[in-house]
Parts: sequence; C-alpha cells; structure tokens
Amino acid sequence: MTSLTVNDRPVAIAMDPQTPLLWALRDAMNLTGTKYGCGEGACGACTVHVDGEPLRACLVTLGDAEGRVVTTIEGLSRDRSHPVQQAMVAEAAIQCGFCTPGIVMAAAALLARNAAPSAAEIANLCRCGVYPRLVRAIERAGRVARRQDIVTAAPPPGIGSEDAARAVPALETAPPARRR
Repeated sequence: MTSLTVNDRPVAIAMDPQTPLLWALRDAMNLTGTKYGCGEGACGACTVHVDGEPLRACLVTLGDAEGRVVTTIEGLSRDRSHPVQQAMVAEAAIQCGFCTPGIVMAAAALLARNAAPSAAEIANLCRCGVYPRLVRAIERAGRVARRQDIVTAAPPPGIGSEDAARAVPALETAPPARRR
C-alpha cells in the first residue's frame, strides 16, 4: 500500500509500487485530467506537481511518490480560477485540448518560480503550435498573479448537467404539420 497526498487528500493506493503514477491517478483515483501522451516524458500531457515541482507522471513510479504531495489539474483550482486556466481561455490558447492540462500544470509551476517568464521559457511548454497565443496567455497569467491585469473574457466555471440540458433546445421528433 503506497501512501501519498493527492490534491490535499491523504490516500493509500493498493497497486504495484512500480506502476507509473499516471496510471495510479487515472485508474485508482479516477483523476483523468492527467493524460497519457507518449509514455516517454517528452510530450508533457501527463505533467503533475510533485512536492511543487512539475514532473511527468508517466516517468514517476507510485513508489517514488510515497509520502509526497501530488497536485493534478483537478486540484490546481477546483473552480478553474487559477490565473493560468483563466488566461488560457481568455487568449484562446487551446488547440485540440488534449495536452492542455499538462501545459496548465507546467505553466503554473513556471509562474510559481518566475512570475515574469520570457517568451523563450514559455515556448518550451507546448509542442503543438499555439506558441503565440500560449506566450500571450502565460504572460497574462503572470500579470494577473502579480495583480497587474485581470481576466474578464474567460467564462465562469462549468455548468451543471441540469442547466446544460435546459440550454439545449429539444429536437423535434416529427416534421411540423403542414398548413392548409
């Protein structure tokens, strides 16, 4: 049994200690925001914070995480109010979205170390080509964190399923009656 803290909750996971942390998070804890990309630590889709440092969860074993504090995208901010999350939406810095959680986690760690990173430091966070928007978003998130800017374009966090159902008009099941 491996004991660690995940998103501020102490947990004990009954999996082989050689299991990659990525699979322990996804399979044992149902924290599916951490994505499997390459399995080699190159793409960054599985980036999580371990004791505050950004690490690739595909390269960290569950045994390596014993006694450590892990933060996933789900634990970064429960209401999506983290400056990086807000700025990514406001600057439309998301392409397909698959690796976005990893980029957000890497960017949050970068900003925690350096609130005003250079464009070159930011460019290392993404491999898919949204660089200009990503640079703008991370620079903006840094300004928000330093209280030099605000984000007003980002939508409020999530819509409940009952509200989403009401927002979609009902589909007609039969063609409208003909008028005579």
